[in-house]
Amino acid sequence: MGGDLPRPIRLATYNVEWFNALFDDAGHPQDDAEPSHRYGISRDRQLSALRTVFAALDADGIMVIEAPDTGSRRSTVTALERFAASAGIRARKALVGFPSETEQEIAFLYDPDRVAARHDPQGAPSPPRGAHGSPRFDTTFRYDLDADGVSEQIRFSKPPLEVALAVPGRDLRLIGVHAKSKAAHGHHSPAEFLRLSIDNRRKQLAECIWLRQRVDIHLDSGDSVIVMGDLNDGPGLDEYEKLFGRSGVEVVLGTTLPAERQLFDPHASMELSQRIGLAPSTARFYVPTPEQWLEALLDFIMVSPDIAARAPHWRIWHPLDDPAVARTEGLSQALLDASDHFPVTMDLP
Repeated sequence: MGGDLPRPIRLATYNVEWFNALFDDAGHPQDDAEPSHRYGISRDRQLSALRTVFAALDADGIMVIEAPDTGSRRSTVTALERFAASAGIRARKALVGFPSETEQEIAFLYDPDRVAARHDPQGAPSPPRGAHGSPRFDTTFRYDLDADGVSEQIRFSKPPLEVALAVPGRDLRLIGVHAKSKAAHGHHSPAEFLRLSIDNRRKQLAECIWLRQRVDIHLDSGDSVIVMGDLNDGPGLDEYEKLFGRSGVEVVLGTTLPAERQLFDPHASMELSQRIGLAPSTARFYVPTPEQWLEALLDFIMVSPDIAARAPHWRIWHPLDDPAVARTEGLSQALLDASDHFPVTMDLP
Protein backbone atom coordinates (compact mmCIF):
# COMPACT_ATOMS: atom_id res chain seq x y z
CA MET A 1 0.00 0.00 0.00
CA GLY A 2 1.19 3.51 -0.75
CA GLY A 3 1.67 6.00 2.05
CA ASP A 4 1.77 9.74 2.30
CA LEU A 5 4.85 11.46 0.91
CA PRO A 6 7.34 12.48 3.59
CA ARG A 7 6.83 16.02 4.84
CA PRO A 8 9.25 18.49 3.22
CA ILE A 9 11.93 20.15 5.30
CA ARG A 10 11.03 23.83 5.66
CA LEU A 11 13.88 26.29 6.13
CA ALA A 12 13.33 29.99 6.71
CA THR A 13 15.30 33.20 6.99
CA TYR A 14 13.84 36.10 8.95
CA ASN A 15 15.36 39.46 9.85
CA VAL A 16 13.58 40.60 13.03
CA GLU A 17 14.01 44.32 13.57
CA TRP A 18 15.05 45.24 17.13
CA PHE A 19 14.54 41.69 18.43
CA ASN A 20 17.13 42.30 21.14
CA ALA A 21 15.09 45.14 22.67
CA LEU A 22 12.22 42.75 23.47
CA PHE A 23 14.12 40.83 26.19
CA ASP A 24 15.54 41.61 29.61
CA ASP A 25 19.09 40.61 30.54
CA ALA A 26 17.88 37.20 31.75
CA GLY A 27 16.36 36.48 28.32
CA HIS A 28 12.72 36.85 29.37
CA PRO A 29 10.38 38.36 26.76
CA GLN A 30 9.11 41.74 28.01
CA ASP A 31 5.37 41.51 27.42
CA ASP A 32 4.40 44.99 28.52
CA ALA A 33 2.99 48.18 27.03
CA GLU A 34 6.35 49.97 26.96
CA PRO A 35 7.42 51.16 23.50
CA SER A 36 9.43 48.76 21.41
CA HIS A 37 12.15 50.18 19.16
CA ARG A 38 9.74 49.89 16.23
CA TYR A 39 7.90 53.15 15.67
CA GLY A 40 4.41 53.16 17.20
CA ILE A 41 4.60 49.50 18.32
CA SER A 42 4.63 48.41 21.97
CA ARG A 43 6.77 45.51 23.13
CA ASP A 44 3.82 43.23 23.84
CA ARG A 45 2.34 44.03 20.43
CA GLN A 46 5.57 43.21 18.61
CA LEU A 47 6.08 40.03 20.63
CA SER A 48 2.50 38.93 19.95
CA ALA A 49 3.02 39.60 16.24
CA LEU A 50 6.27 37.63 16.21
CA ARG A 51 4.64 34.66 17.93
CA THR A 52 1.91 34.69 15.28
CA VAL A 53 4.46 34.84 12.45
CA PHE A 54 6.78 32.15 13.80
CA ALA A 55 3.82 29.84 14.46
CA ALA A 56 2.50 30.39 10.93
CA LEU A 57 5.92 29.61 9.42
CA ASP A 58 5.97 26.24 11.23
CA ALA A 59 9.57 25.82 10.02
CA ASP A 60 12.03 23.07 10.85
CA GLY A 61 14.87 25.59 10.90
CA ILE A 62 14.90 29.40 10.96
CA MET A 63 17.97 31.54 10.34
CA VAL A 64 17.24 34.49 12.60
CA ILE A 65 18.93 37.68 11.45
CA GLU A 66 19.27 40.45 14.06
CA ALA A 67 18.74 37.86 16.80
CA PRO A 68 19.05 38.96 20.46
CA ASP A 69 22.50 39.89 21.73
CA THR A 70 25.16 37.63 23.21
CA GLY A 71 27.57 39.20 25.69
CA SER A 72 28.69 39.20 29.29
CA ARG A 73 25.13 39.80 30.51
CA ARG A 74 22.91 38.44 27.74
CA SER A 75 22.47 35.14 25.89
CA THR A 76 21.08 34.76 22.38
CA VAL A 77 20.30 31.09 23.00
CA THR A 78 18.44 31.74 26.25
CA ALA A 79 16.35 34.55 24.77
CA LEU A 80 15.41 32.64 21.62
CA GLU A 81 14.57 29.42 23.45
CA ARG A 82 12.39 31.31 25.93
CA PHE A 83 10.69 33.08 23.05
CA ALA A 84 10.11 29.75 21.27
CA ALA A 85 8.57 28.29 24.43
CA SER A 86 6.25 31.29 24.77
CA ALA A 87 5.21 30.91 21.12
CA GLY A 88 4.69 27.14 21.38
CA ILE A 89 6.64 26.46 18.17
CA ARG A 90 8.48 23.30 17.15
CA ALA A 91 11.72 25.16 16.40
CA ARG A 92 12.65 25.41 20.05
CA LYS A 93 16.43 24.82 20.13
CA ALA A 94 18.83 27.65 19.31
CA LEU A 95 22.46 27.88 18.35
CA VAL A 96 24.64 30.90 17.70
CA GLY A 97 28.06 31.27 16.13
CA PHE A 98 30.75 33.89 16.64
CA PRO A 99 29.36 36.93 18.50
CA SER A 100 29.04 40.16 16.56
CA GLU A 101 30.38 43.61 17.31
CA THR A 102 26.79 44.83 17.47
CA GLU A 103 23.66 43.89 19.42
CA GLN A 104 22.49 41.89 16.41
CA GLU A 105 23.50 38.24 16.21
CA ILE A 106 22.91 35.57 13.58
CA ALA A 107 21.28 32.51 15.15
CA PHE A 108 19.59 29.30 14.05
CA LEU A 109 16.36 28.15 15.71
CA TYR A 110 15.40 24.55 14.91
CA ASP A 111 13.22 21.57 15.70
CA PRO A 112 15.48 18.91 17.28
CA ASP A 113 12.90 16.22 16.53
CA ARG A 114 13.30 16.80 12.78
CA VAL A 115 16.87 17.99 12.23
CA ALA A 116 20.25 18.03 13.96
CA ALA A 117 22.33 21.21 13.87
CA ARG A 118 25.73 22.36 15.10
CA HIS A 119 27.93 25.40 14.63
CA ASP A 120 30.72 24.23 12.31
CA PRO A 121 32.97 27.12 11.23
CA GLN A 122 35.26 26.53 8.26
CA GLY A 123 38.59 28.04 7.27
CA ALA A 124 41.73 28.68 9.27
CA PRO A 125 42.01 31.77 11.50
CA SER A 126 43.96 34.50 9.73
CA PRO A 127 47.10 36.16 11.11
CA PRO A 128 46.49 39.59 12.66
CA ARG A 129 46.93 41.46 9.36
CA GLY A 130 44.57 39.12 7.55
CA ALA A 131 44.77 36.46 4.86
CA HIS A 132 43.72 35.94 1.26
CA GLY A 133 41.57 32.97 0.29
CA SER A 134 38.70 32.38 2.71
CA PRO A 135 39.87 32.59 6.33
CA ARG A 136 37.57 31.85 9.24
CA PHE A 137 34.71 34.32 9.30
CA ASP A 138 35.59 35.83 12.69
CA THR A 139 39.07 36.83 11.50
CA THR A 140 40.41 39.14 8.76
CA PHE A 141 40.19 38.83 4.98
CA ARG A 142 42.50 40.65 2.56
CA TYR A 143 41.30 41.69 -0.88
CA ASP A 144 42.22 44.39 -3.41
CA LEU A 145 38.82 45.86 -4.22
CA ASP A 146 39.90 49.07 -5.97
CA ALA A 147 42.61 47.45 -8.13
CA ASP A 148 45.34 49.73 -6.81
CA GLY A 149 47.70 46.85 -6.06
CA VAL A 150 47.10 47.08 -2.30
CA SER A 151 44.75 44.64 -0.57
CA GLU A 152 42.45 46.02 2.12
CA GLN A 153 41.65 44.39 5.44
CA ILE A 154 38.02 43.27 5.75
CA ARG A 155 36.24 42.08 8.90
CA PHE A 156 32.63 41.07 9.31
CA SER A 157 30.84 43.12 11.96
CA LYS A 158 28.42 40.17 12.02
CA PRO A 159 30.40 36.98 11.21
CA PRO A 160 28.30 34.54 9.13
CA LEU A 161 26.92 31.54 10.99
CA GLU A 162 28.00 28.21 9.50
CA VAL A 163 25.72 25.32 10.39
CA ALA A 164 26.18 21.63 9.70
CA LEU A 165 22.58 20.49 9.34
CA ALA A 166 21.50 16.86 9.21
CA VAL A 167 18.04 16.39 7.73
CA PRO A 168 16.35 13.08 6.86
CA GLY A 169 18.37 11.50 4.09
CA ARG A 170 21.07 14.14 3.62
CA ASP A 171 23.51 16.59 5.14
CA LEU A 172 23.40 20.30 4.33
CA ARG A 173 25.79 23.20 4.84
CA LEU A 174 23.99 26.40 5.85
CA ILE A 175 25.65 29.82 5.88
CA GLY A 176 23.60 32.50 7.62
CA VAL A 177 24.64 35.98 6.57
CA HIS A 178 23.89 39.61 7.41
CA ALA A 179 26.07 41.63 5.06
CA LYS A 180 27.17 45.20 5.61
CA SER A 181 24.44 47.82 5.26
CA LYS A 182 25.08 50.26 2.43
CA ALA A 183 23.11 53.08 4.05
CA ALA A 184 25.27 56.15 4.80
CA HIS A 185 24.79 57.40 8.36
CA GLY A 186 26.39 60.32 10.18
CA HIS A 187 27.24 62.42 7.12
CA HIS A 188 27.38 66.22 7.31
CA SER A 189 27.71 67.12 3.64
CA PRO A 190 26.88 65.73 0.19
CA ALA A 191 30.57 64.92 -0.36
CA GLU A 192 30.73 62.99 2.91
CA PHE A 193 27.52 61.16 2.00
CA LEU A 194 29.08 60.10 -1.30
CA ARG A 195 32.28 58.91 0.37
CA LEU A 196 30.43 56.90 3.04
CA SER A 197 28.11 55.38 0.43
CA ILE A 198 31.04 54.21 -1.70
CA ASP A 199 32.94 52.91 1.36
CA ASN A 200 29.89 50.98 2.54
CA ARG A 201 29.31 49.55 -0.95
CA ARG A 202 32.98 48.48 -1.10
CA LYS A 203 32.75 46.78 2.31
CA GLN A 204 29.49 45.03 1.42
CA LEU A 205 30.94 43.74 -1.85
CA ALA A 206 34.13 42.53 -0.12
CA GLU A 207 32.04 40.55 2.36
CA CYS A 208 30.16 38.94 -0.53
CA ILE A 209 33.44 38.03 -2.28
CA TRP A 210 34.69 36.41 0.93
CA LEU A 211 31.41 34.53 1.25
CA ARG A 212 31.54 33.39 -2.39
CA GLN A 213 35.05 31.99 -1.88
CA ARG A 214 33.71 29.86 0.96
CA VAL A 215 30.86 28.68 -1.29
CA ASP A 216 33.42 27.63 -3.93
CA ILE A 217 35.26 25.54 -1.35
CA HIS A 218 32.03 23.73 -0.47
CA LEU A 219 31.16 23.13 -4.12
CA ASP A 220 34.66 21.71 -4.72
CA SER A 221 34.00 19.30 -1.83
CA GLY A 222 30.65 18.21 -3.27
CA ASP A 223 28.66 19.74 -0.40
CA SER A 224 25.00 20.70 -0.57
CA VAL A 225 25.20 24.37 0.39
CA ILE A 226 22.59 26.99 1.23
CA VAL A 227 23.33 30.69 1.75
CA MET A 228 20.49 32.38 3.59
CA GLY A 229 19.93 35.75 5.19
CA ASP A 230 20.00 39.48 4.55
CA LEU A 231 22.54 40.57 1.93
CA ASN A 232 21.52 44.25 2.15
CA ASP A 233 21.78 44.28 -1.60
CA GLY A 234 20.15 43.40 -4.87
CA PRO A 235 20.89 43.92 -8.56
CA GLY A 236 20.25 47.51 -9.59
CA LEU A 237 19.44 48.59 -6.03
CA ASP A 238 21.64 51.69 -6.05
CA GLU A 239 23.69 53.80 -8.43
CA TYR A 240 27.01 52.96 -6.76
CA GLU A 241 26.78 49.43 -8.17
CA LYS A 242 27.95 50.89 -11.51
CA LEU A 243 31.32 51.72 -9.93
CA PHE A 244 31.95 48.06 -9.15
CA GLY A 245 30.26 46.39 -12.12
CA ARG A 246 27.93 44.02 -10.27
CA SER A 247 25.96 43.59 -7.07
CA GLY A 248 26.95 41.54 -4.07
CA VAL A 249 23.99 39.27 -4.80
CA GLU A 250 25.42 38.48 -8.23
CA VAL A 251 28.82 37.78 -6.66
CA VAL A 252 27.40 35.23 -4.19
CA LEU A 253 25.22 33.61 -6.85
CA GLY A 254 28.24 33.35 -9.18
CA THR A 255 26.32 34.64 -12.19
CA THR A 256 29.45 34.83 -14.37
CA LEU A 257 30.42 31.22 -13.63
CA PRO A 258 29.38 28.00 -15.40
CA ALA A 259 25.91 26.76 -14.48
CA GLU A 260 27.27 23.96 -12.30
CA ARG A 261 29.01 26.58 -10.12
CA GLN A 262 26.05 28.93 -9.71
CA LEU A 263 23.73 29.18 -6.74
CA PHE A 264 20.02 29.63 -7.38
CA ASP A 265 17.32 31.75 -5.79
CA PRO A 266 14.14 32.27 -7.85
CA HIS A 267 13.48 35.76 -6.53
CA ALA A 268 17.02 36.89 -7.34
CA SER A 269 16.58 35.40 -10.82
CA MET A 270 13.40 37.40 -11.32
CA GLU A 271 15.17 40.59 -10.26
CA LEU A 272 18.11 39.92 -12.58
CA SER A 273 15.95 39.09 -15.58
CA GLN A 274 13.71 42.16 -15.42
CA ARG A 275 15.21 45.42 -14.29
CA ILE A 276 11.91 47.17 -15.10
CA GLY A 277 8.51 45.88 -14.07
CA LEU A 278 7.09 43.83 -11.22
CA ALA A 279 9.68 42.58 -8.74
CA PRO A 280 9.52 40.58 -5.51
CA SER A 281 10.36 42.30 -2.22
CA THR A 282 11.23 41.11 1.28
CA ALA A 283 11.52 44.41 3.15
CA ARG A 284 9.45 47.56 3.55
CA PHE A 285 10.85 50.84 4.86
CA TYR A 286 9.28 54.23 5.50
CA VAL A 287 11.11 57.09 3.82
CA PRO A 288 10.22 60.50 5.32
CA THR A 289 11.45 62.59 2.36
CA PRO A 290 9.41 62.20 0.27
CA GLU A 291 6.81 60.50 2.45
CA GLN A 292 6.46 57.01 1.00
CA TRP A 293 7.12 53.32 1.56
CA LEU A 294 10.13 51.81 -0.16
CA GLU A 295 10.26 48.06 -0.84
CA ALA A 296 13.36 46.06 -1.67
CA LEU A 297 14.52 42.49 -2.21
CA LEU A 298 17.20 42.00 0.47
CA ASP A 299 16.61 38.50 1.90
CA PHE A 300 17.51 35.32 0.06
CA ILE A 301 17.79 31.54 0.27
CA MET A 302 20.39 30.60 -2.35
CA VAL A 303 21.03 26.92 -3.02
CA SER A 304 23.62 24.82 -4.82
CA PRO A 305 22.65 23.09 -8.09
CA ASP A 306 22.03 19.69 -6.49
CA ILE A 307 19.42 21.21 -4.16
CA ALA A 308 17.86 23.28 -6.95
CA ALA A 309 17.47 20.07 -8.98
CA ARG A 310 15.10 18.73 -6.32
CA ALA A 311 12.64 21.56 -7.16
CA PRO A 312 12.23 23.18 -3.75
CA HIS A 313 9.40 25.64 -3.22
CA TRP A 314 10.31 29.20 -2.21
CA ARG A 315 7.91 31.70 -0.67
CA ILE A 316 8.11 35.30 0.51
CA TRP A 317 5.61 35.82 3.32
CA HIS A 318 4.65 39.28 2.14
CA PRO A 319 1.71 40.80 4.04
CA LEU A 320 0.30 42.56 0.97
CA ASP A 321 1.39 40.41 -1.99
CA ASP A 322 0.85 36.83 -0.79
CA PRO A 323 -2.79 35.71 -1.21
CA ALA A 324 -2.45 32.89 1.33
CA VAL A 325 -1.19 35.35 3.92
CA ALA A 326 -4.12 37.65 3.19
CA ARG A 327 -6.55 34.76 3.71
CA THR A 328 -5.11 33.95 7.15
CA GLU A 329 -6.84 36.07 9.77
CA GLY A 330 -4.47 38.46 11.53
CA LEU A 331 -1.32 37.33 9.71
CA SER A 332 -0.89 40.34 7.42
CA GLN A 333 -1.05 42.77 10.34
CA ALA A 334 1.25 40.57 12.40
CA LEU A 335 3.88 40.62 9.65
CA LEU A 336 3.66 44.42 9.48
CA ASP A 337 3.91 44.77 13.27
CA ALA A 338 6.71 42.23 13.73
CA SER A 339 9.52 43.60 11.55
CA ASP A 340 10.46 45.72 8.55
CA HIS A 341 11.55 42.51 6.81
CA PHE A 342 9.35 39.57 5.84
CA PRO A 343 10.29 35.89 6.17
CA VAL A 344 11.41 33.79 3.22
CA THR A 345 10.85 30.03 3.33
CA MET A 346 12.02 27.13 1.22
CA ASP A 347 10.35 23.70 1.32
CA LEU A 348 12.83 20.99 0.39
CA PRO A 349 11.35 17.65 -0.70
